[in-house]
Amino acid sequence: MSTVRQILIELAVMVAIGVVLALIGPFGSFAASFGWRLLYWVPVIVAGYLIYRPIGAAASWLGHRLQLPIGPMWLVATLVATVPMTMLVWATGCSGICRPPESIDRALIWYGQVLVIGGAVTFLLYLRSPRGAAAPLPAEERSPDSPPEPASAAAMPGSPFLDRLPPHLGTTLIALEMEDHYVRAHTAVGSDLILMRMRDAIGELAGVPGMQVHRSWWVAQTAVAAVERDGRNVRLELSNGLRAPVSRERVAALRETGWI
Repeated sequence: MSTVRQILIELAVMVAIGVVLALIGPFGSFAASFGWRLLYWVPVIVAGYLIYRPIGAAASWLGHRLQLPIGPMWLVATLVATVPMTMLVWATGCSGICRPPESIDRALIWYGQVLVIGGAVTFLLYLRSPRGAAAPLPAEERSPDSPPEPASAAAMPGSPFLDRLPPHLGTTLIALEMEDHYVRAHTAVGSDLILMRMRDAIGELAGVPGMQVHRSWWVAQTAVAAVERDGRNVRLELSNGLRAPVSRERVAALRETGWI
């Protein structure tokens, strides 16, 4: 799904949520006419989307870079994004159709109410999000000086998993990373999520030179650029800059095969 199409779908969902809130009339806004509620809540929810969506994307990016669980990162992002969202609702005063909070206690109540609504919306965005997938340039936008995608042993025929990859990612597979119920496929030009179990993905890569180096990581042999050691901890630096952790029980197998 293209980014533009995804945003348009999400905006349509936000408008629908705004209509629902106009019908419900939260924060005391039910006293106003439905028309006023509709004119208020739809723009506010769309504005909220513009607050929560970028912060959620930043959470995915940061979690991916720091190799932290993406779900908890989105939870923290929701708590943070609810602060400016509450301030927005407070500052607009519901366009005069509801009363702003007069005290800190009342403001905290507002924060909790906004958090319930924002949390539900963010959860929908989280389910639809690629959760940190890299955004490779389309082929027509790449620089003429950009090197072509290198050949790789992972780009061989007869590997069903490679058929699952979006065309723009190519077939130069670098690594697989487990995320919740998904597997993130890293290639030479980006990454994307595939809804399947890690063991099933590895099964479809039978015959491709690579190894599961950690419960959450499979790495293509040709993608290993360097080995990092910190005491008993071992990481593989990959050709795209990622660092894959190696579980201690897999170190011996990597030594036997000459990886480290």
